[in-house]
Amino acid sequence: MFERPATGERAILVRIGVGTRATPEELEEFTALASAAGALPVASIGGYRARPDPRFFVGSGKADEIRELARANEADVVLVDHALSPSQERNLEELTGKRVLDRSGLILDIFAQRARSFEGKLQVELAQLKHLQTRLVRGWTHLERQKGGIGLRGPGETQLETDRRLIAKRIKTLEGRLEKLARQRDTGRQGRKELPVPTVAIVGYTNAGKSTLFNALTGAGAYVADQLFATLDPTVRRLQLPRSQNVALADTVGFVRDLPHELVAAFRSTLQEARDAALLLHVIDVSDPEHAERTLQVNEVLASIGAGGLTQIEVYNKIDRAGLEVRVERHAGRIAGKVWISAARGKGLDGLLELIEGVLYPDVARHRLTVTLAAAGVRSQLFTRKLVRADEVLEDGGWLIDVELSKSQLAELLRRPGVALAAKRSARKSKLPCVPGSAFLQSGRTRRRAVADTRAKSRAEPGAKRRI
Repeated sequence: MFERPATGERAILVRIGVGTRATPEELEEFTALASAAGALPVASIGGYRARPDPRFFVGSGKADEIRELARANEADVVLVDHALSPSQERNLEELTGKRVLDRSGLILDIFAQRARSFEGKLQVELAQLKHLQTRLVRGWTHLERQKGGIGLRGPGETQLETDRRLIAKRIKTLEGRLEKLARQRDTGRQGRKELPVPTVAIVGYTNAGKSTLFNALTGAGAYVADQLFATLDPTVRRLQLPRSQNVALADTVGFVRDLPHELVAAFRSTLQEARDAALLLHVIDVSDPEHAERTLQVNEVLASIGAGGLTQIEVYNKIDRAGLEVRVERHAGRIAGKVWISAARGKGLDGLLELIEGVLYPDVARHRLTVTLAAAGVRSQLFTRKLVRADEVLEDGGWLIDVELSKSQLAELLRRPGVALAAKRSARKSKLPCVPGSAFLQSGRTRRRAVADTRAKSRAEPGAKRRI
């Protein structure tokens, strides 16, 4: 029986066209995936089949060719750019005497190396265990041995059954932990919805420049590298738009062709940032000759997680490599606009910000609100988000505030207790001048003393102009 080698990085790459011919770009991407996992590709083999072979996937003749190529190049592992069934994977391992890994297993291995956060590590481990569940049978010879010893002989529980039980128990534990983390992440999203602060999620094919754009817009310092799946853990930062509107910008994990279903299921809480976003920035590497196909593949993944109908802005990145110029187009419909930029060189970012603001806040206008003392927290949040243009204190201790909000923001704000639209005559009846906002951010005796001092100064200088 074949025993899997414990280590080894010399790899044979197998890419077979099934139904259609394999393209050089697909082999190039698979080579990049292998390199990202730490493998050293020493040889590759291609071919064409009308349909997969049920035993080896590649056919018996091609399987023999793989075996000879692996022996000649002293390879340690055979990487197959297809999803193999457990039996196909085991048959290839027995024939070649080498470890065999399909596309899903390779991507899972990359994710296991790159995960940094506690949640990311749990998600990857869960995906790996679910992938491993169906690949235990005859994968290792020790799994068929039964426990022995005095008093333990007999049918008993085989090592295979023990491992299955332990894996199932671990999966249940991981799912429980991830559910708790998902609730915590939902709490953070609910907090952003209170005023609300819309979320803009950056999505796109892996290595399209998402983290570079995220850093260029927010200065977050997220890790950036010219490799597939350089960053896995989502990051959310505040982004201020040109007219002082604030949004939450989320950097999500990159997508790839034939993304394993185990990963989509395990990363559902991470991908929730994209599904709950008000707007998606779909970053496209315009210098990639296959960028049109990549765009379709990303949209397929978005549809699979329930985000296919969200409004998008298509961001064509790396125009410096493609020899293109900065350009902005505004559209109606699900694709709200297109913009050509270079995130690495900072070109076209102003146009992108203006387009985001135009899509999210098409009806921003100035409104006058009354805020009671009980709703002082709302006023503090408005100042924090820099939406206040002017404010003054009222005789009852509340405030009269001028803000710039969209219709949806205003409607959400008016649902909060203690907040209402001010009548036009309220400004004429008010006898109080506007006091600097810092005085009103104080509370209790200090705030009342600041108001009294301002009133006394106003009486002493009757000719002074009042700031509205």
